[in-house]
Amino acid sequence: MRRLHLLLATLVGLPLALAGWLWLTMLSPFTYDRPDHLPDIEAGPHEVFVYGTLRSGLVRWIVTGRAGKSRPAVLEEFRRSALDLEEAPGERVEGEVITVSAEELARLDRYERLGIRYQRARLTLADGAEAWVYRRLPEEAPAGARL
Repeated sequence: MRRLHLLLATLVGLPLALAGWLWLTMLSPFTYDRPDHLPDIEAGPHEVFVYGTLRSGLVRWIVTGRAGKSRPAVLEEFRRSALDLEEAPGERVEGEVITVSAEELARLDRYERLGIRYQRARLTLADGAEAWVYRRLPEEAPAGARL
C-alpha cells in the first residue's frame, strides 16, 4: 500500500512540479524584468528565426500560448555553437521561421531573457527575408580575471 501511495504521489507530483517550473521560468512576472535600455516592441507581426528549443511546437505553445505554424528557413554564414550562433563563412544553420504578434514577441523575449542572456538581431535569411534572431550576449569576465 505504501508503494502505491508513493507511485501516485510521484505520478501527480512530477507533472505539477514541471508545470510550476515552466510557468515560473517562462511566463511568470517574477523571474524576469525587461531591462530599461531595451527599445519598446513595435506592433507586429514579427518574423522570428528559431534554431533550438523554439522549433518545437509544444515549447512555442507553452511560451506564447499557441504552437503556430512555421516554415523551414536557413541562415547562411553561421553555425550553431552550443546555445548560440557564431559567424562561420561557408556554413549554414537550418531552422524555422515563425510569425508572432508583439505580445508573443514579448513572451519570446521573456523566455530568452532578452537583455540578460540573449539579444535580438535582425538578420537576412538565405531566401532574402529578414527575421529576428536571438543571439547570446557575450559573457563578462569575472572581476580580477585575466584576459
